[in-house]
This record gives sequence, C-alpha cells and structure tokens, in this order.
Amino acid sequence: MVPLPIIVAIIVVLYILSAIKILWEYESGVIFRLGRLLPHAKGPGIMFALSFGFVEGAVAIYLGAAVGLLPGYAGTLPDVARLSADLHGQEIRHLNNMAPSLLTVEVFREAATMLMLLSVAILAEQKRGERLAIFLWIFALWDIGYYVALRATVRWPYSPPSPDVLFFIPVPWTSQVWFPILISILTAAAILLTRHRGRTT
Repeated sequence: MVPLPIIVAIIVVLYILSAIKILWEYESGVIFRLGRLLPHAKGPGIMFALSFGFVEGAVAIYLGAAVGLLPGYAGTLPDVARLSADLHGQEIRHLNNMAPSLLTVEVFREAATMLMLLSVAILAEQKRGERLAIFLWIFALWDIGYYVALRATVRWPYSPPSPDVLFFIPVPWTSQVWFPILISILTAAAILLTRHRGRTT
C-alpha cells in the first residue's frame, strides 16, 4: 500500500502542474499591470510592503530569540516584552556575537529581501527612474512596517535612541532606531510629493 504522505505529495504536484499556463505577451502584461486598468491608480505595493515588513519583524524576533535577546520567548508576548527590557542597550553586543551559521543565513536572507523588493518595482514600472522611485517607496514602507510590527508585538524599540543593526551587508550597519525611521518617512513623503506634482503638471 502506498503511504499517505506520498499520495498527498502526488496530488499536490498534479494540482500545481494543472495550474501552470503559458501566457501570450499581452496576457502577462494585463496580469502584471492590472492596476493600470483601474479608474483610479492605487499606491503600488502598499499592502505588500507593510505585510512584508511584518514578516521581517517576525524574522527579527526569531533571530533575537536565537541569540539570547528575548529570554521570555517561551511565554506570551507580554512576557517577552517584560523580560527582555532588562537587556535594553545590549542588543548590539548580542548580535555581534551571532553564530557564524546564523550570520551566513541572515546575509543571504537580506539579499533575498532586497531582490524581492526590487522585483516588485521591476514589475510595476518600465522606466528606470520610475522603477527606482517604486523601489524606494516600497523599501520605505517595508522599513516602517518592520518597526511597527516589532513595537506592536514585543514592545521594541523601547525608545527612539534604542540601538539597532540595520543590515549585515556588506558589514553590520548600526544606528539608533529614530534614524532609519526618519529616513523612511522622508523618502515616502518625497515620493508622494513628486508623484502629486507629476499629476498636476
């Protein structure tokens, strides 16, 4: 008798294969740029960027638990916030002592994240300048969503001056939390202002 997991795997593979369809160029254009057909254009990637920011925050929580920054992770979220407050100001030291295996995975994950954000920008626009603007827009919203997610779940950052590791590529970038948040807000505001001016001229 065939084991149940193999049967399930076969069904899943057949279902995926049945969903594949080769599209003509005009059909793929309609799918990728469907927002262009709406009577009122909506901000590109807002839901994606904010949702992906939450995913990024969740990854940071898992990583924080792995390196000892979240001693209360076995309990509830309030336990995490209460017990982790004692480590305020020690974040950078803990992250600098990250295991090489975790650091390697984190570097590749960051690279994959940037590629995903860039892919959305490439699909959304055709001109290079517009793609750059969309990438910066999505990046800014993603970054804001990341900090909102962390604050809503584990009550971090504790304050705007809290230290943070922004990226590990190519080397660890550290800063107080208020700086990347301010840059993201200014970036999003500048792009909105530029877009508004473009519509009115």
